Amino acid sequence: MRIREPGKIRDSLWYLGNEESAVYLLEGRDESMLISGGMNYLVPILLRQFSDFAIDTERITKILILHAHFDHVGIVPFFKRSRPDLTVYASAQAWERLGMPKTIDTINAFSNDALERMGMVEACSAYDLTWRDDISGVTVSEGDCIELGEMPVQIYETPGHSSCSISAYVPALKALFPSDAGGIPYKQTIITSGNSNYTQFQQSLEKLKDLEVDYLCADHYGYVTGNEARGFIARAIELAQEHREKIERLYRRTKDINVAAKKMVKSIYAAYPDYFLSPDVLEGVYRQMVRHIAACMETSAHRKASTS
Repeated sequence: MRIREPGKIRDSLWYLGNEESAVYLLEGRDESMLISGGMNYLVPILLRQFSDFAIDTERITKILILHAHFDHVGIVPFFKRSRPDLTVYASAQAWERLGMPKTIDTINAFSNDALERMGMVEACSAYDLTWRDDISGVTVSEGDCIELGEMPVQIYETPGHSSCSISAYVPALKALFPSDAGGIPYKQTIITSGNSNYTQFQQSLEKLKDLEVDYLCADHYGYVTGNEARGFIARAIELAQEHREKIERLYRRTKDINVAAKKMVKSIYAAYPDYFLSPDVLEGVYRQMVRHIAACMETSAHRKASTS
């Protein structure tokens, strides 16, 4: 079952933010952690939800960034500057990116566009939401565990959507936080978002598939529970392979990365006219996907030719 209404998921776990952009609150015995950084316009929404849900913000001591795209780090500057003692966790590659002026400029530009699109410019004007080079924290990697009392949080490196992507798993709750590395539960399908390296994206799904999951906590479009949560990663694996084969067929037919990308975007919008990414952004994503898959196809063909 897919749930897109913010509120309490179960004891110790909250879904906050909105349908487009989620932030999760994990409550340990003595302290709490925000998982995922969401979009910047969520700050006043979160502050209101903290009040409405009677959440003790003094217990929030940690924030975990799952990857460094603008729509997953937006709240971090405000909360870190408001609470300098807050510990921010991210992968080594995420910290590297977040220290680059070009990445910071991109995050701020895309975030400002989101503020305007959501009509939140005035509502957010009182908050310092801008990324600068003053945010630092702790690096986590494969096999690390963030201690949160009786709620240890296990870290898995899951690149493919982004080279800096990590996923978090809480065995005590059977809760998985894969961010976009696990696929996006858009409407009634799963968007397989192998944006940077589709092969790594598929490998990351394989890494997650044997985890026991009762709650699949996505960064976009809410969380998934019950039988659907338990089978979500397996279904994402199937859809990712089907999607890859579709891209391969298009590239074989067109032999042109740009043309294949345009055709993929057209097919997406035919099925989902209100898709959450703009056509220009989506075309850029697919151009990268097709380029990677085309290179894999050409390498495979070369190997076959050299052994025949």
